[in-house]
Amino acid sequence: MTSTAQTVSGFFVWTALLITCHQIYMHLRYYSSPNEQRHIVRILFIVPIYAFDSWLSLLFFTNEEYYVYFDTVRDCYEAFVIYNFLSLCYEYLGGESAIMAEIRGKPIESSCVYGTCCLWGRTYSIGFLRFCKQATLQFCVVKPLMAMITVILQAFGKYRDGDFNVASGYLYVTIIYNFSVSLSLYALFLFYFATRNLLVPYSPMLKFLMVKSVIFLSFWQGMLLAILEKCGAIPKINSPEVSVGEGTVAAGYQNFIICIEMFFAAVALRHAFTYKVYMDKRLDSYGRCAPMKSISSSLKETMNPGDMVQDAIHNFSPAYQQYTQQSTLEQRGGAPKTLLLSSDDEF
Repeated sequence: MTSTAQTVSGFFVWTALLITCHQIYMHLRYYSSPNEQRHIVRILFIVPIYAFDSWLSLLFFTNEEYYVYFDTVRDCYEAFVIYNFLSLCYEYLGGESAIMAEIRGKPIESSCVYGTCCLWGRTYSIGFLRFCKQATLQFCVVKPLMAMITVILQAFGKYRDGDFNVASGYLYVTIIYNFSVSLSLYALFLFYFATRNLLVPYSPMLKFLMVKSVIFLSFWQGMLLAILEKCGAIPKINSPEVSVGEGTVAAGYQNFIICIEMFFAAVALRHAFTYKVYMDKRLDSYGRCAPMKSISSSLKETMNPGDMVQDAIHNFSPAYQQYTQQSTLEQRGGAPKTLLLSSDDEF
């Protein structure tokens, strides 16, 4: 990877970082709706993590092991993003109980185009929402697990990008990962399909497309590069100065493309998750600025994964399978509370 490529990618990366970090700062400054902005800030962090991580991989391009570790950290975050986008949609609509009040009992439209043909004759129920959450949460477990396995296989020389040999771990990691991410994104799409009319006031299309494209397209372009490498279209670099295998070269192309893409993603996400809608919420009934938390405390609250752990318990524990969870109450100066409402329908 030439210094020119590293410089060009660095320009796009640092520009994307400036755009996104400013947006994150503004959300934390006007942190007036914690239940929503918590998820928004987490989603926005995908740009700094993807961009900077990919750029580091390019800087250490000549070391054929480093990029695997960098990419593993980057890829783990995408599972977190899918979960937080679905949770954000839940918050927009007022939580499980509010959503169920709108869609319970309505027939699921059967369509091969939208992937709901296998759900013919079924109706929306709490089981449907439970499936959507479980399918996204499973990816939050599978992805880090696959990342850990990848690092171990790499250390023992059993993992190589683009190597579809049955004796290589890449084949099995890719199959499991592909199934897991597809299930997660399918659940995300099912939820959007069921609530698309309810989400209209929140302009969900751009948000949905951005989250799906950043995650899904990066995966498939990596797969395409792996196939091209297998077909011999990507040669290895062998010179007196450096010797790099085909898999590392393909990963280098992938990281370079991601660096460029993150600039455009930063611009699109700035419009999709604007902070301006939260500025007016700072004002009280007299038009005065309401007291706000500090930037650091808001950031600390955003990075606290406690809500995700609680959500996982609620969605996987048999004790809560027949309960719907209301949106967490936002209370100033007090601890948040969660309300559970009984429901007896199944999916």
